[in-house]
Amino acid sequence: MKTVTGLFDDYSDARAAVSALEERGVPSDDISIVSNDAGERSARESNAAEGAGTGAGIGAVVGGAGGLLTGLGIMAIPGVGPVVAAGWLAATAAGAAAGAVAGGAAGGLIGAMTESGVPEEHAHVYAEGVRRGGTLVTARVEDDLYPDAEAILSRSNRIDPAERRAIYAEEGWSRFDDTLDPYTPAEVEEERLRYRI
Repeated sequence: MKTVTGLFDDYSDARAAVSALEERGVPSDDISIVSNDAGERSARESNAAEGAGTGAGIGAVVGGAGGLLTGLGIMAIPGVGPVVAAGWLAATAAGAAAGAVAGGAAGGLIGAMTESGVPEEHAHVYAEGVRRGGTLVTARVEDDLYPDAEAILSRSNRIDPAERRAIYAEEGWSRFDDTLDPYTPAEVEEERLRYRI
């Protein structure tokens, strides 16, 4: 199996990518989505916001379009804050975050991504992208589905991690830091507006 990953500035693009992956035959169990909540989607899509905390499990959701998206719940990721998340990567990140708190290990989301085959330099960009309001889609796919899955994510407006790293680096950023405060809803909205076409 191989891993395909995409960071999206627009949640609807990520959602369309998840649906397209499922339509192509990628099982929902092999797809993950992690989206910066910033208060807006949780109010529309979930009633699980109460009790969300660092390392919290993934709750049930009201709404969703089917497949993976019906399993969305709220969890918190250090340095990112509350996210709407579902799938294997989210569960791995939640467990790793709980272990990091207890054992002082490096952050959950970065570790979960690198363990699944995402290059560390991209994992830092993806985690920072989620911190700034983006949505991450990751799928484990059979080798023969890999080209199709990559094409689906590319057609769905995923960002180029090297280009985004360069933009972040111009601001003095070098890597995701889970000890920083999460972006406020106003900062997330400002960041999202920055990339809208």
